[in-house]
Amino acid sequence: MIDTPASATRAGWFAWAALGVVYVVWGSTYLAIRFSVETMPPLLSAGARFVVSGVLLCLAVLIVAGPGAFRMTRPQLGTAALVGLLLPAWGNGLVVVAERHVASGLAALLVACIPLCVIVLRRLLGERPPPVTLVGVLVGVVGLVVLLFGGPVAGAHGAAWWGPWLVLVAAFGWSCGTVAGSRLPVPPNPVTFSAVGMLVGGLVLTAGGTVRGESVDLAAVSTNSWLGWAYCVLFGSLAFSAYVYALGRLPVSTVATYAYVNPVIAVLLGVTLADERFGPAQLAGGVTVLCAVVLVVRAESRARKPVVPEGCPR
Repeated sequence: MIDTPASATRAGWFAWAALGVVYVVWGSTYLAIRFSVETMPPLLSAGARFVVSGVLLCLAVLIVAGPGAFRMTRPQLGTAALVGLLLPAWGNGLVVVAERHVASGLAALLVACIPLCVIVLRRLLGERPPPVTLVGVLVGVVGLVVLLFGGPVAGAHGAAWWGPWLVLVAAFGWSCGTVAGSRLPVPPNPVTFSAVGMLVGGLVLTAGGTVRGESVDLAAVSTNSWLGWAYCVLFGSLAFSAYVYALGRLPVSTVATYAYVNPVIAVLLGVTLADERFGPAQLAGGVTVLCAVVLVVRAESRARKPVVPEGCPR
């Protein structure tokens, strides 16, 4: 089939619409998580979310691509399992735990440091990023210090001192999963890769919640928590599909802009819908981190080594 100008224009609009879905859904997931953990146990709710999302993605792959899309070698399966442990279990799981004590907007700003962590890991593994990239990392470190010591965000529940630090540990786990997924053999179908990772991560989180002694009292779960949890399950899977679609039709440097658009959306939603309030120091730290991420993503895009957290959706 020959692409006509009209069909090419339509495909372009679809790609930008898909990127818009990634912006909004991945940016709003932080607030949805906050609402879900208000009356749900964090690890069990996150585990159930990823198991259900993984099953839905598996069904979608089976319907669209058939059973052959699940073929993979043992090393590829091992990578999918490892990434599932590092991204949804370690990375997202710890964010869910932390959001009982951290404002959703602050969590998003701290998670924005993932591209900076990836650069550090790549440097430790022997790569030599451009000097501009290293400058971006240093600027990001300054922003993180301001965020960590700028005081609690008004409107945050719990406000435990260790909450922001736990988010940073989660970001480090996500960064390790990103690097592993870019260096190890992965399944040929990216959606299958994500589905297997979510299933593994969901089972690990469920086991962790059980060992921790968490339990679910369905009668005590609020409507807001159910809505937040369902939003993560349904729209999280949709956003990943949109991400894959946009990545195949737009420049990687364009798609990578979600790394600094998502935190902005998360902060705006937290302020608007959860009455979170940021002081001058926190805003300055957040802007500094986002500027550093913009600097790093642009520098890496020019070097054709994009730093985008790939793998499972948030």
